Amino acid sequence: MVALSSPGYLRPLHPLHAILLAFPLPLFLGALISDLAYRASFHIQWANFSSWLIAGGLLVGGFALLWALINLFRRGPARKGRLVVYFVVLLAMWGLGFVNALVHAKDAWATMPEGLYLSAITTLLALVAAWIGYSGFRTGEVK
Repeated sequence: MVALSSPGYLRPLHPLHAILLAFPLPLFLGALISDLAYRASFHIQWANFSSWLIAGGLLVGGFALLWALINLFRRGPARKGRLVVYFVVLLAMWGLGFVNALVHAKDAWATMPEGLYLSAITTLLALVAAWIGYSGFRTGEVK
């Protein structure tokens, strides 16, 4: 039995891009969990954890966004639809993450409930971006 695949469709993400895309989801999810912990306990350190996790998600997510922008211009005009959606979702994730970082820069008491809502939306967008990014991996047909 031989596994055959089309080389053009096997790996749409460069391995380094895949590594960069792997970080925003757990970092933004950690910020959401820290916001939930802060809402339950009102210990200021949870808000600090959220701020640092959001900053890390923005840093790595910015590099993934830059890579997606470069891929958008490198690919031909055919089959750009998925790349455009992927870039727009990453851009929305990064933009809302930046607004979330600004909200978390306020006093810890003042971050609620906006910070929690923004963390939830940013986490959801990071999940969608990872889903779109990794869904391009295809295995070949087995003959």
